[in-house]
Amino acid sequence: MGSKSGTGSAKGRELEAEMTPESEESEVKPGSGAKATPKSKPTSKAKPKSTLKAKSKPAPGAKPKPKAKPESHLAMVRRARRINRELAEVYPYAHPELDFRNAFELLVATVLSAQTTDLRVNQTTPALFAAYPTPEDMAAAVPEEMEEIIRPTGFFRAKTKALMGLSTALRDNFDGEVPGRLEDLVTLPGVGRKTANVVLGNAFGVPGITVDTHFGRLVRRWKWTDQEDPVKVEADVAAIFPKSEWTMLSHRVVFHGRRICHARKPACGACPIAPLCPSYGEGETDPEKARKLLKYEMGGRPGQRLSPPPDYPGAPAPALGAE
Repeated sequence: MGSKSGTGSAKGRELEAEMTPESEESEVKPGSGAKATPKSKPTSKAKPKSTLKAKSKPAPGAKPKPKAKPESHLAMVRRARRINRELAEVYPYAHPELDFRNAFELLVATVLSAQTTDLRVNQTTPALFAAYPTPEDMAAAVPEEMEEIIRPTGFFRAKTKALMGLSTALRDNFDGEVPGRLEDLVTLPGVGRKTANVVLGNAFGVPGITVDTHFGRLVRRWKWTDQEDPVKVEADVAAIFPKSEWTMLSHRVVFHGRRICHARKPACGACPIAPLCPSYGEGETDPEKARKLLKYEMGGRPGQRLSPPPDYPGAPAPALGAE
């Protein structure tokens, strides 16, 4: 659903050059034999030329160009819902890009996905779940051994602590089962609203909006919200769409952010929803150059899941070490 996106830098203002006299009268030195030429008095003071261009007058009878009206809230809602419909046609196969077989595996994979790619998580979790298939197993793990397994995902010590903590909480407080309520999920170590909504939407069928770095970036570019705080972003977007759309909307927006609407250089010239985007032009607008920026199945490359859904049109990701 980061970072972060790019905007052009402001041009510096040009400084006007100070005007100086173009010539001065020459003085005659005494004893030269030449008569000094008296200085002539100026008949009038020279006026500096104006550096401002005269405003052109409109032609007689011409109507002034009307200023563009700001988009109303209703118009924004209609545009947002149309974007969602367009994305549904572009990505009918949108899905969570983490490999999982049950709620526990999805919960663990989502915690591991912080500050790394889903691809790297998917390449790491087969060995992790082979060693610790249940919360009870993971709670009893030797920390150093788990750290070595999840090292490729980064921040492996902090993630090991979180995974062992949430596994212990599941074992002791929830009979070894992942709870299906937001209020319970966010009590687990390392689990916030984003992770909870991922688990609820994809393991329990409970609608939820996943505000990750991609989601937040795109909804701000589309002017659905101007908020930076994920909780406020979630609330603003939730007010635009019916609850039944929340989970799939999240997948579509994240898919689009990963494939086309990149943070640093969005592929504007290859974007299927460009006519609906108020930020069109922030990225590459040349169609040929933009197509070279497309990623995953859009760019003819493998996806992030080692075991993608059957309707996914791209190739599966390679296993760890097989890239």
